[in-house]
Amino acid sequence: MPVPALNRFFGGPPGWVLVRLILLSLVIGVIFSVLGIHPWDIVDGISRLARRIWEMGFDAIREALTYFLLGAMVVFPVWLVLRALKLFGGSRSRQD
Repeated sequence: MPVPALNRFFGGPPGWVLVRLILLSLVIGVIFSVLGIHPWDIVDGISRLARRIWEMGFDAIREALTYFLLGAMVVFPVWLVLRALKLFGGSRSRQD
């Protein structure tokens, strides 16, 4: 019973899949070597990509926070004044 499960997981007999992966890795390695691409270049590229995405994310958060603070400098005082006017102005109109 475990053998069909392994075959299904690997997409064929595990030994043949391993041989195909080794041959494919050699072919791709030769192609990359001819193109001047080395394993550390790929790792370095992925690292730089992750760093750029990370920095862009924080720049976006920083800009959003700046917009929030700029808007809050207007919205909160206006809201506070309107609440105060409603609180003090509303009590007099009810007594009339």
